[in-house]
Amino acid sequence: MKAAVFEEAGKVEVEDVAMPTIQDPEDVIIKVVRTCVCGSDLWAYSAGDAKEKHSVNDGHEAIGIVEETGSAITTVKKGDFVIVPFTHGCGHCAACLAGYDGTCDNHPGYSNWGNGSQSEYVRFPYGNWALVKVPGKPEDYTEGMLKNLLTLADVMATGYHAARSANVQPGDKVVVIGDGAVGQCAVIAAKMRGASQIVIMSRHEDRQQMALESGATAFVAERGEEGIAKVKEILGGEADVALECVGSQAAMDQALGVLHKGGRVGYVGVPHEDGLNMGMLFSHNISVAGGSASVTTYDKLVLLKAVLDGDINPGKVFTKTYKLDDINQAYRDMADRKTIKSYVVVD
Repeated sequence: MKAAVFEEAGKVEVEDVAMPTIQDPEDVIIKVVRTCVCGSDLWAYSAGDAKEKHSVNDGHEAIGIVEETGSAITTVKKGDFVIVPFTHGCGHCAACLAGYDGTCDNHPGYSNWGNGSQSEYVRFPYGNWALVKVPGKPEDYTEGMLKNLLTLADVMATGYHAARSANVQPGDKVVVIGDGAVGQCAVIAAKMRGASQIVIMSRHEDRQQMALESGATAFVAERGEEGIAKVKEILGGEADVALECVGSQAAMDQALGVLHKGGRVGYVGVPHEDGLNMGMLFSHNISVAGGSASVTTYDKLVLLKAVLDGDINPGKVFTKTYKLDDINQAYRDMADRKTIKSYVVVD
């Protein structure tokens, strides 16, 4: 089969590799129909993270058709159309039951996070609970709806996790840090949860416009103290909630800077720096919560229905489409900000 292979920073190539096989009774083999590139994939591609050369691709978002199931799988069968989350919760541990399947007790750390989805087929471990069935078949849906469904493998659920972690309430004034796909989905999530004002920090006109169409009430291009002052001017004061969707220290500093005392931060950007000022959090009574998204929980309880009912349209974050053979261009265009999120059709 064809699969993307990480060769080195700045280079991902499509190669012929062996088909995945069932290795555990809870495995599911899925024929990938659509996949994509995530902002977190770019940390290795752009040399931000160390990654072994000639290794499996970091792709972890897909929709597809169940091809084969392990002997312990009872919830899906060959031919089912499924969302393939980046998480692999068990569904019955304390964390999963509390709605935190992104940090499943039985599948800790990297065993709970997928990869290899930028391929014609992928092996999905621990598939009995984590996969999300979609009614019908892919051909029953428009391309626009397939894009919406694909966001439920990660970015829409991750944006929702930011809002849920910060406990966004009706009437809250919310600031979103980050204008990529997750930030755009955080805007959607904040609106779903009833925020009265939503300001996105964004320097890019196309991303500003997308956020406004999705429910943002304003945008701020400035950064640092100037950006904080602009947010306060727009909101008529400080924010109740900040949603940090980048993962850098600068983004967290911006999030903390816009809040009133007693404010709340929901963070879902994969952290690449660790500089929280615990004294400031204490003296300002700031709550900080977040982490790996509860993809399966949110999809099953909220997001799949919202997409199928037409209440939300997160698929608009896919602004360019590629074939699997063009996967390196899909990475490069995201790295160069020529597309918000790269959508990959797998024939």
